[in-house]
Amino acid sequence: MILDQLTPAEEKARSERSYKLLLLFAMVSMTMMFAGLTSAFVVSKSRTDWLKNFQLPTAFYFSTAAIIGCSITFFLAKKAIQKDQRSSTTSFLLATLALGILFVVLQFVGFGQIVASGYYFTGSASSITTTFLYVVTLVHLVHLAGGLISLLIIIYNHFKQKYNSSQTLGIELGAMYWHFLDLLWVYLFLFLYFFK
Repeated sequence: MILDQLTPAEEKARSERSYKLLLLFAMVSMTMMFAGLTSAFVVSKSRTDWLKNFQLPTAFYFSTAAIIGCSITFFLAKKAIQKDQRSSTTSFLLATLALGILFVVLQFVGFGQIVASGYYFTGSASSITTTFLYVVTLVHLVHLAGGLISLLIIIYNHFKQKYNSSQTLGIELGAMYWHFLDLLWVYLFLFLYFFK
């Protein structure tokens, strides 16, 4: 029996689909984990020691704007490389990296604002409310660290000229993951803001 031979274009398309499906599976798994965390948050809200008047730190508002900016600049980077606009792609990738780092810095500024308000995350002076907030945002930051590492690899590969209008897979996968991180944080932010 003779097996059908795939053309190089078909092989490339199949490989790209496989990578995208793997990333999609990972994102669904992460979504389930955060669904579990927010469900635990909902259940714990009925505790008597739950803080009813807790306000999110202002730095979290700015970090939300920063991560939305990441999605926009990554989208623009993908569009630029599809048109073989290398210098624009470089600018947008570096802007994404800067905004991603700004997001992380602002998250830690937010933690500092919470502590300065007299709320702690661990120890005898902590509350279940702030501990949950800390866990949820820290788990998101861990996933964002993976996004920053992948972004650094994408930038490195871009400088090595591995991407062009016919080869955009790395940038596409990076953009998918960053859009996911963006949507995930916006969901978490809105959840924490409205579900007090």
